[in-house]
Amino acid sequence: MRQQELNRLEAASEIIEEQLNQHLCFLQKQIKNTKKLINEHIAQHPNLKERQQLLASIPGIGEATLHVILSEFSDVSRFRNAKALAAFIGVSPRIRQSGTSLPQRGLMSKMGRRALRKAFFMPALVALRFNPVLIEMKKRLLAAGKPKMTIVGAAMRKLVHLIYGVLKNKTPFEPYFAV
Repeated sequence: MRQQELNRLEAASEIIEEQLNQHLCFLQKQIKNTKKLINEHIAQHPNLKERQQLLASIPGIGEATLHVILSEFSDVSRFRNAKALAAFIGVSPRIRQSGTSLPQRGLMSKMGRRALRKAFFMPALVALRFNPVLIEMKKRLLAAGKPKMTIVGAAMRKLVHLIYGVLKNKTPFEPYFAV
């Protein structure tokens, strides 16, 4: 709603501008208050606070994504493995192939929760720039000739796998753990 009001403000006449500015101030206060309440709630629950600290160790996962993860699936024990979590979110690959005809480009399954998929798009873009694990994956996929959006989808899935591993093992992210 704040973004809608900012867009309206760009084309508003002087008569409406003051009302829009007042509404924007109100919305900004509400956003600030809601963030404060979320952070207070997390601080009151040791489990959530521990998970927040673990997730914050992953480059690419910011405050907004942390809150989505903690509210939607912070208890990863209900998922059999990281693949099941990726399927729940809807970032699993789907291969389309028919007999001996030419194989088609692979897509994201999109069978999971749309809001969660949306929440992982921007963190994937950030992680592709700052997370050493995803940077290496990006280089490998670019060398293989994969399209950029396919790489972003793969980064979303990889982030989900990293989140699962960090929460399951209760250890902070270590970029070169497998090396």
